[in-house]
Amino acid sequence: MKNPLMNLALAASTLLAPAFPARAQEEAAAPRKAESQAAKAAKAKSGAAKVKERAKAKAAADAKAVDINSATKEQLKKLPGITDAYADKIIAGRPYLSKAFLVTKNILPNDLFQTLRKQIVARQPAPKPQAR
Repeated sequence: MKNPLMNLALAASTLLAPAFPARAQEEAAAPRKAESQAAKAAKAKSGAAKVKERAKAKAAADAKAVDINSATKEQLKKLPGITDAYADKIIAGRPYLSKAFLVTKNILPNDLFQTLRKQIVARQPAPKPQAR
């Protein structure tokens, strides 16, 4: 190798050769990061949408649920498994702080309560403002 220019070019290429593949990997990784950030944003949006859907579904279920503290005997009898005797017991034991009190106060058997628990609620009356 008698040509000094050739020696310089060869030395430069051997020094810079490892940098080219590394640079190519960095450029390839940059779109992956952008893709992963976009995927995370989409996942966060879908998660928020799921939370909103669940809240709406719960609100709709609560609106359709029978309030054991204010339901009439006919409304209670529309529930599956509730007979005249159970409806009378529920009405006699009012007010309930929780729908679970139907089992703890031996108003309904646990098996029947488990089938009804998503269809009933025990809403509390709004506190009345005290006059001064």
